[in-house]
Formats: sequence, C-alpha cells, structure tokens
Amino acid sequence: MITAIVLIKASVNRIPEIAETIAALNGVSEVYSVTGTYDLVALVRVKEHEELADVIPGQVNKVPGVEATETHIAFRTYSRHDLDAAFAIGLD
Repeated sequence: MITAIVLIKASVNRIPEIAETIAALNGVSEVYSVTGTYDLVALVRVKEHEELADVIPGQVNKVPGVEATETHIAFRTYSRHDLDAAFAIGLD
C-alpha cells in the first residue's frame, strides 16, 4: 500500500464542501481541515504508484476550489498501534 499526504490550499469560504468532495474520491481515506499554510490535508492510499496520478492530479486538483497542492509520499508508517504490537510479541 502506498500512502501520500496531500497538503491542499483551498478557497477559504468553501473548505467544508471541498473537503467533503475530496473525501468522497476513490483512493482518499481521510481529509482533515488544519491550521497553517495549508487548509486541508488528505491521506491518499493506493496499491500502485501509477494510481497516484489518477487520484491527485487527475481528481483532487480538479475539485472546484482547490487552488494548489503539495504531495509527500510516505516511505514507512510508524504508529502507536504498530509499536505496541511489536513490543507485545511473546508476552502472552
């Protein structure tokens, strides 16, 4: 599974509608409204790299009100859940 973190600048007066539209796209697992330079952060999860082109420039960037995006591809996933599972091996 390939995960991309997409930082999105959006029309400020339409953030809720833009976020809902993006969240409904295939490949988008979550959308957060955030503070800072960007207005939204979307997590895109796909099986192959080629699918990123279909989702991000092919769909996300075409949502009315999306002004700009910046995409970061994740190399590894670290989460509290993963760490707890790793340290719990053999403790039963």
